Amino acid sequence: MLLTLCALITALTCVSGVTVVTQKPAVVTVRTGETATMDCNLGTVADKVVWYKQIPGGVPHYVLKWFHDWSSVYYGSGFSSPKFTSTHQSKSDYRLIINTVEEGDSAVYYCHTWDGSANEEVFGQGTKLIVTSCSLPPPVLTVFPPSTAELQSNKATLVCLSVLPRESKGFADVTWLTGGSPVSSGISTSTAVHRPDQTFQISSSLTIHTSDWNMDQIYTCKVSLGSQTSTQVKDINKSSCPTDS
Repeated sequence: MLLTLCALITALTCVSGVTVVTQKPAVVTVRTGETATMDCNLGTVADKVVWYKQIPGGVPHYVLKWFHDWSSVYYGSGFSSPKFTSTHQSKSDYRLIINTVEEGDSAVYYCHTWDGSANEEVFGQGTKLIVTSCSLPPPVLTVFPPSTAELQSNKATLVCLSVLPRESKGFADVTWLTGGSPVSSGISTSTAVHRPDQTFQISSSLTIHTSDWNMDQIYTCKVSLGSQTSTQVKDINKSSCPTDS
């Protein structure tokens, strides 16, 4: 059952159906003992939302189910009030609230609903919760230009390597921008890799047309750990890169 649920979350976070489930923020960082909140928009009128918690490498655990019309909450094993609760602003907008957080609460939290019109289970993309006892240092970014050999073809691949502090638990939101606007296609981002020094590394690539690279457009890799002080950006464009002699 749990393995089936893992497969469902992987397959259905990007399902192409009537309902699009959106979660915000992508990453949230809070100190131990504080309250964490995360929002879920179901994209359509629904009478319930289900929240799951998943630790990297583990299986999803059912946290709670909220029925809008009954204003009632049903909890999974090991989860209860007042630590975990949920509120709603409408039949489509729900909030998960985790009180007095501990480092063990660090995980990815998914909201889920049933799309009756498409006959599909639908999950959000997840909110990554980082619980830490100290301020997070910003990630360290290195952006690499496309190779000379690749530029002979019709594509160019930019690679952003991010080293994350150990306190981040490997959670980060990686986005690409061009001209200050978010890029939505051609992006591939790895899961975090635990390094021997206990930090984490994430690799993200952006594939563009060679013609766009030759136009000297500025591309930005942005990595956030959930706060302004732990967000880092790195720009790259053709004219900023050394040319082969």
